[in-house]
Amino acid sequence: MPRLQPVETVPPDFTPEPITDDEGAAMFRAAVNLFRLWRLTDEEAAVLLDLPLRTYRRWKAGAMGRLDRDQKARLSNIMGIHKALRIIFREAQRGYDWIRSPNSAFAGRSAREVMLRGELTDLMRVRRYLDGERGAW
Repeated sequence: MPRLQPVETVPPDFTPEPITDDEGAAMFRAAVNLFRLWRLTDEEAAVLLDLPLRTYRRWKAGAMGRLDRDQKARLSNIMGIHKALRIIFREAQRGYDWIRSPNSAFAGRSAREVMLRGELTDLMRVRRYLDGERGAW
């Protein structure tokens, strides 16, 4: 019987579409509501979005400016964290409270504490952890 040679398949290059300004603005509005549910101060929200506090407050009041690529990536990760928590926890409030709970995966720190270190990679770390947990469900 002849041996079949494996067919090499090369996955197509995945290039995500950039987040549009309208999508970024919608994510910002959703994040403002989410920050309230997470019980974050304006100062903390500004850190997560890497915005000056005055700018965050002005945007929150409706005079939104242009989001840069980093801020859109931050918002995307925040929305991913929210989505994962909604999948993991049936009761939304448990997910909102989880943000403040100590977690052994973060050396006893809460996800809030990790995210408030202020780097995009800190948001990504929390999101990756939750995506891994979500996969186990």
